[in-house]
Amino acid sequence: MRKNLLWLSVMFLPLIYGYGFSEDSIEASKIQYLIGSIEALQEVTFLRNGVEYQATQAAEHLRLKLNMAGNRVKTAEDFIRLCGSKSSTTGEAYRMRFPDGTILDTEVFFRKKMKEFMAGKPSQP
Repeated sequence: MRKNLLWLSVMFLPLIYGYGFSEDSIEASKIQYLIGSIEALQEVTFLRNGVEYQATQAAEHLRLKLNMAGNRVKTAEDFIRLCGSKSSTTGEAYRMRFPDGTILDTEVFFRKKMKEFMAGKPSQP
């Protein structure tokens, strides 16, 4: 019995272990997609703690927050919640102002982008 259990463990452990790595890779891809979708918005102004930033600056800030969050961010959902939606200093929501004057919370933008990603239909921002 022990021999069979050991054999099953040896056979299935790599599958389970490998599954974790592929999940991590998928989540990392989602996060990079979200940051890239912000970076591509060259005509959008990002509002963080009352200051305006360009798309590249916003993306750099999000990468910095992601790096500082370390192991607390395991999924794209974690990224949105912990890094992408509000200031960890003031709690103020991150916002985006589009050329037509429309203002949108980044959390709303990221959730829309995640739906597109999951549906396999990522669009241009």
